[in-house]
Amino acid sequence: MTYISPSLLAADFKNLAADIKRIADAGANYLHIDVMDGHFVPNITFGPALVASIRSTTKLIFDVHLMISDPQKYIPEFIKAGADIITFHYESTDDPEAILQYLRDREVRTGIAISPNTPAEVLYPLIEKGLCDMVLVMTVEPGFGGQKMIPSTLDKVRAIRRFANAHSITLDIEVDGGINAENTGFCTAAGANVIVAGTAIFGSKKPQAIIRSMREAARNNKFFE
Repeated sequence: MTYISPSLLAADFKNLAADIKRIADAGANYLHIDVMDGHFVPNITFGPALVASIRSTTKLIFDVHLMISDPQKYIPEFIKAGADIITFHYESTDDPEAILQYLRDREVRTGIAISPNTPAEVLYPLIEKGLCDMVLVMTVEPGFGGQKMIPSTLDKVRAIRRFANAHSITLDIEVDGGINAENTGFCTAAGANVIVAGTAIFGSKKPQAIIRSMREAARNNKFFE
């Protein structure tokens, strides 16, 4: 199944609850919440207080993406705030296995992300151990919305999907950065099944039509080996 995860970065913060409801009514599955600390990436966005404040406004799955240094220090607060999936960056820690196990022990869905310059192969041991529910392949440099997708990053999506399939591992693969209705098919054909889009959905006057187009593109462009 293909899951659509609109990015909160592109929401209207003057009318946040209403805008979240709008994309939920349009057919979104997740709400992608980009957490940036101004250190791991050169931008600052949300903290656990915001996550907690919107938790009661929607039943959408909270797909929390930590682009922060020392993620282990802050993860308990995001769990408490209501995160359903927590994804941290491989590059942000010396012990990604310990963080994945920490999340699994607390029955939080586990995600691990890699930036464009990080090879897919670094994740294979973690995937093979069954610690990852989801891998996030950044299709732009992390830190800012509104960038164009880097096409070569889909080679990593393809490699990770092949590895998971070869080892009979069920794995969600998420792509984030520059995704829209026009290039969703390229992403799903490479093996992605969780699509993050910000401006393409929140910025549209007809988000339901955009999500419908993305799902149609996904149906017509499935990973085939």
